[in-house]
Amino acid sequence: MHLSDCVCVTMKIIQITPAGRKSKSGNRTTADRWTRLLRNLGHRVETFTEYDGRPADMMVAIHAWRSADAIAAFKAKYPDRPLVLCLGGTDINQYIHTHPVTTLRSMEQADAMVCLHDLIKDITPKQLRRKLKVIYQSAKPLPRSRSPSGRHFDICLVGHMREVKDPMRTALAVRGLPEYSRIQVRHFGMAHNEKAAKTANAEMKRNARYHRLGEVPGWKIRQEFLRTQAMVITSTAEGGANVVSEAIVGGVPVIASDIDGNIGLLGRRYGGYYKVGDEGDLQTVLLRAENDPKFLSNLTRQVEALAPKFVPEREQESWRELIEKLT
Repeated sequence: MHLSDCVCVTMKIIQITPAGRKSKSGNRTTADRWTRLLRNLGHRVETFTEYDGRPADMMVAIHAWRSADAIAAFKAKYPDRPLVLCLGGTDINQYIHTHPVTTLRSMEQADAMVCLHDLIKDITPKQLRRKLKVIYQSAKPLPRSRSPSGRHFDICLVGHMREVKDPMRTALAVRGLPEYSRIQVRHFGMAHNEKAAKTANAEMKRNARYHRLGEVPGWKIRQEFLRTQAMVITSTAEGGANVVSEAIVGGVPVIASDIDGNIGLLGRRYGGYYKVGDEGDLQTVLLRAENDPKFLSNLTRQVEALAPKFVPEREQESWRELIEKLT
């Protein structure tokens, strides 16, 4: 099915995201992609960080806790109009425990809740699970076939230096590798504070295998996917990271912490997990990827088999189905 073939009755949709227009956060990336997909379906979409009361046929709110005021205001003004809530990773992994009243109120006010991986239903209150719909975040295929570097065994790490991303775990894992190892870690992501930047800079001075290249535009990450041997995601909690979708569609083997947010995308039978927070276990998996071609080939086959679930056509069709159900 071609993207332009999926056209519903035109609606005016207000989308709320906590991330500003210039942000490169996952919330903003998701909002921008959904804007394109919803417009492809024939809808008029405007995206804001706050709701100013303007009329709309429907609201899509990203993040239960951070968008709580917008959700409450829209439902107060238009109680019979559909509101779709996208559950953020911090909603399910943090705020539902630390700020339960606000988070649960948003979930209760929503007519439907979009989640980004298969296991969120297991940690959602039972009375609210009927509202859930899994919509996998999509990614575009790489512009050409991958051609991994031969000189080094490059490992790509894509993630801002926030505590929940466990950003230095891969650097710790490659300390003390055997001299024969060709593993090099290339870390892309913004340091959210001076302490994080100093930590990464100090690590580069003592660890010749770790290289932080900072925040870069998305096209550079796609270039990296063409040359890297594998991607690592080390997060301690995720709502369904878009970078995993991008790696899957690109045919890049993923080495992932064994958290729900990764397992819910890659599947329980995926072979590239390591124990979250355990650099020794991560080092073992990295060395196996470098030295066991069969293991790396198997991971590649597994992500290639998953790729059809994460293409834009699939994501857009999921949105068409959801809107049709609500309206």
